[in-house]
Amino acid sequence: MSAAPGLSKPALVVAHPGWLTATIMLATIMQVLDTTIANVALPHMAASLGAAQDEITWVLTSYIVASAIATPVTGWVTDRFGRQAVFAVAIAGFTSASLACGIAGSLPEMVIFRIIQGIFGAVLVPLAQAVILDINPREKIGQAMAIYGAGIMVGPIIGPTLGGWLTESFNWRFVFLINLPVGLLALTGVVVFLPKNALKQRRFDFFGFAMLAMAVGALQLLLDRGQTVDWFQSAEIWLYLGLSITGFWVFMVHCWTASDPFIDFKIFADRNFSMGLIFIFIIGLTLFSGLALLPPLLQNLLGYPVITTGIVMAPRGVGTMLSMIVVGRLVSRFDPRLLISFGLGMTAWSLWMMSGFDISMDRQPIIISGLIQGFGLGFVFVPLSTVTFATLASSFRGDATSLFSLVRNVGSGVGISIVTTVLARMISVNHEELASRLTADAPQVAHLVPGLLSANPVMVARIDGLVSQQAAMIAYVDNFLLMLFFTIAAFPIVFFLRAPKRAAPASVPPPEH
Repeated sequence: MSAAPGLSKPALVVAHPGWLTATIMLATIMQVLDTTIANVALPHMAASLGAAQDEITWVLTSYIVASAIATPVTGWVTDRFGRQAVFAVAIAGFTSASLACGIAGSLPEMVIFRIIQGIFGAVLVPLAQAVILDINPREKIGQAMAIYGAGIMVGPIIGPTLGGWLTESFNWRFVFLINLPVGLLALTGVVVFLPKNALKQRRFDFFGFAMLAMAVGALQLLLDRGQTVDWFQSAEIWLYLGLSITGFWVFMVHCWTASDPFIDFKIFADRNFSMGLIFIFIIGLTLFSGLALLPPLLQNLLGYPVITTGIVMAPRGVGTMLSMIVVGRLVSRFDPRLLISFGLGMTAWSLWMMSGFDISMDRQPIIISGLIQGFGLGFVFVPLSTVTFATLASSFRGDATSLFSLVRNVGSGVGISIVTTVLARMISVNHEELASRLTADAPQVAHLVPGLLSANPVMVARIDGLVSQQAAMIAYVDNFLLMLFFTIAAFPIVFFLRAPKRAAPASVPPPEH
């Protein structure tokens, strides 16, 4: 297949780019869904597998840590064994591990299978992005990134909804078993539509990989376990911190001095790529933090059932899908930096609206703010992905896409850890502050319940419940304001990005006389 008239030639020419894109998106959505779909099923898993609540969280932690460690190796594996082989093996391994998770009979089995699932799944997202960049001419990359972004952005949003529906309607095991038909379809499509490419002999820098794996793995364990063990009050967290700092330091020194390092630091000479990594880290902070906060807010504080929670959060995904459709067409016509600024503004506006949430509100503020936020994030992600890779040499794409995914995931881990810690601490602080003002001799208390506060334990318990409720809502509002500050902090980075050069129009031969 040759490039269409007026378009540059893609790096990888395929016979059926539409079918290949659909196949790649199936694999991407399957992997991204599994980062959040299991969250709502954890209590059911704990009862079925005989695990305590603090033990069952390893079902999530094991997957996240394994995926983080395996993500950086995507570039080397792809060069060494080829796109088609790596993609096919990754899909087959991920699908098989999903089946094993669905039939696991104990917590140790589940954790082992989740580790395997995370290792195979880590390859799928960066490899999918690399293939989509390669099979599209430069003029079509914006639209291609809109399609890719739909899977990346919508997957985590619909994950809790789908997981809750499967758990309540069928069984928690279907959270994993649903991957089987999707994985088989994706595997068939990759084998049929993705051609084999030339292999590249590239030495594997085992020491560099080991240091990066230790650093990333320890950092993820620190983020996931911190709140559970009270952060730096625990020797466990200090151990993770030491391993992470040591690993990153040795890795950087090694890559600067080695002749053939695991990551060629020349990749960071591209300003757009370096700024894009910083930007996607901040997007990871805001996107996944909001997704982590809303379900407990809606279910525990406002009393929404799981299904209702999913319905109320669905407009966020609708907004993202709408923006993907629009921005895919705009990114080739307008300066991507303007689109990113517009998206950040929409996201900041939605977070400002969320900072006005209260106990007595109806569903309308949640739905409207979610729709606006989803729309804004779509306008950020697509042009950001386009600009980040616009000026980068195609030879770096394997490593670049894996680093892009890794930084986004680390950002989400940091964001979730920050908001969960702030939430827990602020609930305690707010409760103490509010309760200190509700003494038996306080005029407002005596006016509301004269003579009952000190004599009626039922009234005391009821007031304490109201105080706890208000303290939690204030803590959620504080977190939304914190995410608003993160979003505003991303604005200056836009000015460090370079707009990609527009392709010159195809020359038309002069008419013959």
